[in-house]
Amino acid sequence: MTTADVTTAEDTKLARFRVVSLAEGVSFLILLCVAMPLKYAAHMPAPTMVFGMIHGLLFLAYLALAYDVKQAHNWDAKRFLVVLIASVIPTGPFWLHKSLKK
Repeated sequence: MTTADVTTAEDTKLARFRVVSLAEGVSFLILLCVAMPLKYAAHMPAPTMVFGMIHGLLFLAYLALAYDVKQAHNWDAKRFLVVLIASVIPTGPFWLHKSLKK
């Protein structure tokens, strides 16, 4: 493998992580702002189950890809911790998506 191949693979991993980060953030906001109010105000638990499962799968993908990118880009513990904290703040993945673009 050449250096260009390694760089391309690292960039691909980062791009994939950024996409999953956005999807996870959107699913989190839908869960909090749409599904949860429907569950408690309109007594409709189905959206919470559906979006909860989608969000859970995206969250697991987020964690796995974050670790993969950490290894590929040699992130230190502090940066990795920021990435993990961003996943549990409702708008954190959007900030992270923008900051990783730099």
